[in-house]
Amino acid sequence: MIVRIVNQSSFDLPQYATSQSAGVDLRANLLAPVVLAPMQRMLIPTGLYIELHEGYEAQIRPRSGLASKHGITVINAPGTIDADYRGEIKVAMVNLSTEAFTLQPGERIAQMVVARFERVEWQLADNLSDTERGAGGFGHTGTQ
Repeated sequence: MIVRIVNQSSFDLPQYATSQSAGVDLRANLLAPVVLAPMQRMLIPTGLYIELHEGYEAQIRPRSGLASKHGITVINAPGTIDADYRGEIKVAMVNLSTEAFTLQPGERIAQMVVARFERVEWQLADNLSDTERGAGGFGHTGTQ
C-alpha cells in the first residue's frame, strides 16, 4: 500500500527495521535535546503528516527498549491516527521512571503501525448469548 507523507523534519522517512517488522520507527523532530522529568508528560513532534486510505488507522505504540530500560512510554498507547487527520503526528510521551530522561533530536521515540479497521453498526438487544467465560474478566483465567 502506498501512503502519501509530508516530511517536515530533518530526518529520513520512517522505516521498518526488519523485513518482518509490523511498525516503523518515529523520530523526535527536535532542534535541541529535551529533558523529560520523572512523571512528566509531553507531546513530542515528529514533523510527519500522512494521508491514510479510508478504512485504515495508524496506531502509535511505545518502543520496548525505551519502556523497559528507561520507563519512557506512550501515555495513550496505542494512540490512534484517523484516516481523515491531516495534522502533524505528535507522540504523547511520559516518563514513568524516577530519573530524568533526555530525548535527543532524531531519537526513535515510538512505533507506528498502519492497520485496517471495521466500523460496527450497533444492534440493541435485551441479552447476549452465553459463553464458557461469561462475564469473567480482569484475572478471571488465573495466573497459571
